[in-house]
Amino acid sequence: MLKEITPLTNGDCFTIFERKKHNFDFPLHYHEEMELNFISNACGARRVVGDHIEEIGDIELVLIGSNLPHVWETHNLDGREIHEVTIQFHKDLFDEKFLRRNQLRVVREMFEKSKCGILFSKETAQLIGPKLVKLNKKHGFDSVLELMSILHDLSTSRNMRTLSDSTFSHAEFSYNSRRVEKVMEYINFNFDKQVSLAEVARIASMTEVSFSRFFKSRTGISFTDSLTEIRLGHASRKLIDTTESVAEVAYNCGFNNISNFNRIFKKKKGCTPKEFRDNLSGNRVFV
Repeated sequence: MLKEITPLTNGDCFTIFERKKHNFDFPLHYHEEMELNFISNACGARRVVGDHIEEIGDIELVLIGSNLPHVWETHNLDGREIHEVTIQFHKDLFDEKFLRRNQLRVVREMFEKSKCGILFSKETAQLIGPKLVKLNKKHGFDSVLELMSILHDLSTSRNMRTLSDSTFSHAEFSYNSRRVEKVMEYINFNFDKQVSLAEVARIASMTEVSFSRFFKSRTGISFTDSLTEIRLGHASRKLIDTTESVAEVAYNCGFNNISNFNRIFKKKKGCTPKEFRDNLSGNRVFV
């Protein structure tokens, strides 16, 4: 199963990706970001969310929680043109204290349910779908307000259905550590340069061996893997946003060997950097 490293950076609120295609070719995957997926004209395709598998109808709207495995498969699709709008947003886009206010209770409850995946009713999909299509026409704060309004409308909608019997989520790790936060901040600002274990251990005021154990216990992955994921996230963003060559993207994101970059990229994302850029030929907007 593939862990998708999305191009959404810490400075973004969310991203909208709209495209028309004739099949589903992305493998089973998961990612930390939450995802709202609207699909129309895809009767006969198959949806897999956690341990739930189901053939879909002509229109659907699904909210996927953080780290929940999911995929849409071509299955019995008859070759018609599919319209897909995907919105990905950080799982902490809305602060936990904010979500605990009385007015946000239903949104908080929806987010909890999304850990198993939520399928909204056909009527809700027909009502909200056009709003999602128009969302990428809005800009800045207006688009954030519109997304909040959409999420609230979804949270109060009728006949929503959870999909997976159990969360099937990978363990979520909270940093809960100023040391790790300082290191992550340093990496995010210096991903394009050489970043050594000795440097970050010094920032955390620890020995290299102690820091390596401490970092993995707090984040769930090694420091080296975390640095690679951050670099791949920025590389993905550059492949979408710029016309830089694959080699330029690699070197500008801290990879000093193009062959190594191609190998790691394909291993982590299931396709080459060129294929990734070609596949994302739709309209993607970052807010």
